[in-house]
Amino acid sequence: MKNLLLKHVNFDSLITLFSQAPVALAMLMGDDQRVEVANNKVLELWGKDESVIGLPILEALPEIRDQEFPGILKNVYETGIPFKGDGVLAKLVRNGIITDCYFDFVYSPILDFGKITGVSVVATEVTEKVKSELKLSESELRFRNLMEISDYSTAIYRGSDLVIEFANKQMIKTWGKDLSVIGKKLEDALPELAGQPFVQILHDVYNTGRSYVAKEDRVDLVVDGVLQTFYYNFSYKALRNQYGEIYAIMNVAMNVTELVRARENLRLQSEEYSTLAEAMPQMVWTATAEGKIIYANNNMCTSLGCSPEDLVREYFATLIHPNDVRQLKQEWKTASLMKQDFELEFRMLEATTGKYMWFLSRAKPVIVDGVITKWVGTCTNINEFKNLSTQKDTFLGIASHELKTPLTSLKLYAQVLERMMVKSGDERNADLARKMDLQVVKLTSLISDLLDVTKINAGKIHLNEDYFGFDELIKETIEEQQMSTSKKIETNFDVIGTVFADKERTAQVMTNLISNAIKYSPAADRIIVSSKVQDNNVIFSVQDFGIGMPADKLEKVFDQYYRVAEDQNNTFPGLGLGLYIAAEIIERSNGKIWVESELNRGSTFYFSLPLAHND
Repeated sequence: MKNLLLKHVNFDSLITLFSQAPVALAMLMGDDQRVEVANNKVLELWGKDESVIGLPILEALPEIRDQEFPGILKNVYETGIPFKGDGVLAKLVRNGIITDCYFDFVYSPILDFGKITGVSVVATEVTEKVKSELKLSESELRFRNLMEISDYSTAIYRGSDLVIEFANKQMIKTWGKDLSVIGKKLEDALPELAGQPFVQILHDVYNTGRSYVAKEDRVDLVVDGVLQTFYYNFSYKALRNQYGEIYAIMNVAMNVTELVRARENLRLQSEEYSTLAEAMPQMVWTATAEGKIIYANNNMCTSLGCSPEDLVREYFATLIHPNDVRQLKQEWKTASLMKQDFELEFRMLEATTGKYMWFLSRAKPVIVDGVITKWVGTCTNINEFKNLSTQKDTFLGIASHELKTPLTSLKLYAQVLERMMVKSGDERNADLARKMDLQVVKLTSLISDLLDVTKINAGKIHLNEDYFGFDELIKETIEEQQMSTSKKIETNFDVIGTVFADKERTAQVMTNLISNAIKYSPAADRIIVSSKVQDNNVIFSVQDFGIGMPADKLEKVFDQYYRVAEDQNNTFPGLGLGLYIAAEIIERSNGKIWVESELNRGSTFYFSLPLAHND
């Protein structure tokens, strides 16, 4: 070949042609592939200069000795079969550093009169292209790995036929299919999509490149062999190659079926609750956390003579009796701070009568993450009940007062009879007279309680407050109580000093707590009475070892007419007024009263009063 070329082309001209060629050219001659011709392009690719010309290739490029190229050259030289390589890695020394390079090249035999005399090399460096493709491949791999572990359902549809190239586990689960759908057209893999808009939307995205985003769209899919309805937030986004051409669509979806159904259920429940609220005879309302009314049923609007829009907080406040506003605000503030139920009796101006009527208002806070978001409440007209209660208190007051005079006479007659029987030596009848006297005392005590309750309910109970020695009062009360019981009253006293309160009423509270401790611990042989000073308050307590109370009953013991029962069939005697009266006396004396108890282990009742400093 060389001789043929030299016959027709000047050798210098041939070298010039090689050197100016836009591709890398070289001629490797002989068994050792000596570099006979190498243009500037190939020298640049090798990272060498013209000094390598004339050297065997392994001396010119010693770094390729352990690479695949010497073997390929040898095979072409020996067999005459050309070799073509695309994007082949070559490790070459450039600027003194072994560098990864990639080449497209062709090795062809050089023939001279039918004999192979060398190998021609034509090469193009494609390092940047290959590295870009590798980066893209790695990027796609990372992207696919991310999509695979993503909580979102993700799929890629390639080409205008929408062939499923990729779908993560979440998407496969969404479709109710298995991995066999990969490689199929979407409409073939999910035939139930026929008649639904999604395939057409995907074609539009592929043709226009405009993304499509949907929120809570309905889709019917065959899952577990049954056609079911689901709701998804999803997007279709066109994917483009390096030339800006659309080659696929990425689909990302999130199942919001439960959210949609929950909201629908909530809507239906809200309609049901609204219907229920409208059907209730009470006023029903909801308010913001701050107390601004945001819903009122028709009964409330009719009773108060206003529209729902009128019932803002300021307007509602004008309907409250002026004497009740302060307490209402205070109770509401307390309920809000403590995040507890609100309950209060107060008067509101009713439109139908034009008069203030008594209502019982109850509200429960709706708490989310420890924060009150709104209130749900009712108002019940209790005006008739309050009137009846007032009449009852009036009757009890009159009856109790009228009964005191004959009871005083009965007590006197019983005492006279007792003395007469004793003098006559009739001990049997004298004992009966003493028992009669004792029952009159008990009846007098009950009537006194009824009188106290009527005074409390009417706001007429009067406290004669003055300074007195608390220690002396405790001793006097215990001595009186010890005379009427066989139980031992143990004491545990600190020196208290002086308090400012109603001495007789305070003694009444002490007596009540001690007598209750005796009454409610029939099997015990002792009770413990204690006093101490804490935080500038005197704390008085009575501990018994009796029947005790469960935790859910503790808040009720100070209620009017509440009586503690040992069991369902055994209730202790009494009207259930003593603790109610005691609580009213202590609270009106700027003190506090409370109880600690455990069922079948006993109870401890406490009250506190401010310690006085009258020096």
